[in-house]
Amino acid sequence: MIVEYLRYTIPADRTTAFEAAYAEAAVSLAKAPQCLGYDLSRCAEDPTRYVLAIRWTSADDHLKGFRTGPHFPAFFAAIRDYVGDLEEMRHYEPTAVTGLGGARPPTLYEWAGGGPALTRLTEVFYGHVLQDPLLEPVFRAMDAHHAEHVATWLGEVLGGPAEYTAHHGGHPHMIGRHLGRGITEEQRRRWVSLLLDAADEAGLPADPEFRASFAGYLEWGSRLAVLFSAPGAGPATDEPVPHWDWVRPPWQAPAS
Repeated sequence: MIVEYLRYTIPADRTTAFEAAYAEAAVSLAKAPQCLGYDLSRCAEDPTRYVLAIRWTSADDHLKGFRTGPHFPAFFAAIRDYVGDLEEMRHYEPTAVTGLGGARPPTLYEWAGGGPALTRLTEVFYGHVLQDPLLEPVFRAMDAHHAEHVATWLGEVLGGPAEYTAHHGGHPHMIGRHLGRGITEEQRRRWVSLLLDAADEAGLPADPEFRASFAGYLEWGSRLAVLFSAPGAGPATDEPVPHWDWVRPPWQAPAS
């Protein structure tokens, strides 16, 4: 990804028309396969100054793909009158310095209750698994620390410490645990169902936002497990542990 920044100074009597022109041009950006996203910001201290950030898949895709493609003519026609107001138009590469501030929403890991809550969840879950006729054969020979290790995996996936990567082999190890097992769709569905029941029993948060996010990961991850466990499967083993986030921000009561 690369970010194109365009900086403008627009006379005060033209700012409304300028924003309308970019709203029209944005229709072309939304259609362009080279464009990942965009936003136009207005300076709070000096409302005549604007910065447009357009995130492209690459500089070449912007310059050789978008600009020679079918969506550029309409884009340029919409903003042509403001080319003379441009003060900068350059591509910037993101650096490793990135992160969230203190106002960020809590991670799913934090919202769930952290490590202790996930450990409680997996202990409850695997206790039921060993009594389930459909899943017991799959987990009959599991290690005594299996529930603990799965809690560590879930913690990292949900935004907690990267302990599974540091101490248990990361994503390659998790994939290796599924190769050749031939997990069936019926077993996958039972696994998801029992884990959601265990979340109730273990007292994990029951708000719609958390449960939708948690269930979404279980569906995604379990379906991958079925694919990885199929005969002859050759999944990539060099990927990092996935990180899962909210499907929508957690609900908060309005400030009184």
